Amino acid sequence: MSKRVLAGVALVLLLAGLAAWRLGADDSVSDAKAQIAPPSIPVTQGIVTARDMPVYLEGIGTVQALNTVTIKTRVSGPIVKVTFTEGQEVKTGDLLFQIDPRPYQAALEQAVAAKAKDQAQLVTAEADLARYASLVGRGFQTRQSYDSQRGLVAQLQAAIQGDQAQIDTATLNLGYTDIRSPIDGRTGARLVDIGNLLQVANNTPLVVITQMKPIDVSFTLPQSALDEIRQYQALAPLAAVAFDSGGKTELGQGKLTLIDNMINQATGTILLKAQFPNADERLWPGAFVKTRLVLRVRHDVATVPAETVQQGPDGDYVYLIDKDDTVKRQIVDLADVQDGLAVITKGLKAGQRVVVEGQYRLTEGAKVTPRQGPAAKSPS
Repeated sequence: MSKRVLAGVALVLLLAGLAAWRLGADDSVSDAKAQIAPPSIPVTQGIVTARDMPVYLEGIGTVQALNTVTIKTRVSGPIVKVTFTEGQEVKTGDLLFQIDPRPYQAALEQAVAAKAKDQAQLVTAEADLARYASLVGRGFQTRQSYDSQRGLVAQLQAAIQGDQAQIDTATLNLGYTDIRSPIDGRTGARLVDIGNLLQVANNTPLVVITQMKPIDVSFTLPQSALDEIRQYQALAPLAAVAFDSGGKTELGQGKLTLIDNMINQATGTILLKAQFPNADERLWPGAFVKTRLVLRVRHDVATVPAETVQQGPDGDYVYLIDKDDTVKRQIVDLADVQDGLAVITKGLKAGQRVVVEGQYRLTEGAKVTPRQGPAAKSPS
């Protein structure tokens, strides 16, 4: 065999060896890569918490004063005194306005004087009647004179009764010159200034007083809720919570006091009314508020942040985080979502870890790197 042929064979064998070595190296790299675990997925975790969660109905309501009084005069005359400031809290019996009392004081004194005059005349007439009675029997006085005197006595007695009625009327009118608050409440804008002449016939309003404590909220709910409301109301007075129109700030807590006796056929709703102590006066007459009527309370129910719960073909589910930081899909029963919390009645237990954010990259058994999210707020 020639040297050229031997050299060719040697070259082929060398190339074959190199190829085999490269294939073996590639297989080793592939095996090494296969042994490296995929990177874990960062997620935000939350803890399942057991809470007492209310079951409630929501409606839009209007704050209404328990009592509103428009103050008017009952006697005519000029206003000589105003004793309150606009927006002031007043009590029952507090003086608000005073009308010039002098004409009414004079009328009272005149009535008292007229009664005194008639009483003096009555004393004389009764004495004469007694004398006539003793003289008629002995023939020294006629029966006609006696009867006339008896009639005079009766007239004077009636006059005295009329005088007393005049005194009562004058006393009443004099009292009306002091215009006082008939209720506890807050005054509005003063509608008449000092010095103005008031006439009863004009029926002029002077100021409006509104009772602020307690206060009512009227609201409506769908007629479909009526039967459930009546059932729970029969067990115990239902609690009502008033929020601002945005539904974020609580303004007060009260009790349901009225279920109207008729459904509004035009709207298919039932009118309800709740009363609130309103000690801090955060509920203001005429304001629109969001009202929650609490029917009952679910005790120690599992809750998670609302974004934890996902929807799938088999229903609602969450991702549970196991001890080894792998995830498992868990089907749950979602009862409600309240104030950013999902109420879970089946599928979760207090203390379990769940994925709150980052679910879109997860699959069953995926490895995760959990980080703690912000603490969930308690429901209102």
